[in-house]
Amino acid sequence: MLYEFIKRLLDISLSLLLLMIFSPMMLSIALLIWIDSRGGIIFYQRRVGKGGVEFNMYKFRTMVTNADEIKTSLSSEVDGPVFKLKNDPRVTKVGRVLRTWSLDETPQLVNVLFGNMTLVGPRPLEDKEMAENMEWKETRLKVKPGMTGLWQIKGRGTGQFADWVTYDCQYVNNRSILLDLKILILTVGAVLRRKGAC
Repeated sequence: MLYEFIKRLLDISLSLLLLMIFSPMMLSIALLIWIDSRGGIIFYQRRVGKGGVEFNMYKFRTMVTNADEIKTSLSSEVDGPVFKLKNDPRVTKVGRVLRTWSLDETPQLVNVLFGNMTLVGPRPLEDKEMAENMEWKETRLKVKPGMTGLWQIKGRGTGQFADWVTYDCQYVNNRSILLDLKILILTVGAVLRRKGAC
């Protein structure tokens, strides 16, 4: 399929370019994380990709090492399966800055380069996080998960799970190179405005 070929070509070329551009900054971030708090620099979780194939998704660590233990005493501020808390006490000082500017997600460019992810698509989730809506799960697993997507630029700050489902399905059913390019451009604006950052 021509769309898939061009999309993969864009993923490889742009992820390589961005990794080269961001590499000095990423090294600085790694040093700051190491100085700021105890624990590893890179955090990874098993996520579900296209066709249900699991992979390790990489991020810069933004939380304290016992984040899972502390989570049991906290409540999510958004509906749906994913835990979100604006002033999450588990986030480190450096982590808060990284999240504000979405810099914690830059290691996912490696996922894109390896082909586990794409630049534009539904956000990668754990299998249990998609259990609430099997139709949504089936739709989003038709494509590779992405670093950004329609939900990130339109519905990220609403906190409504229904919006997330709508935007994911809308993207999968109408995906094109032009839509991908539009989303990439709008993502830059969303990051600069710190839309939905937490």
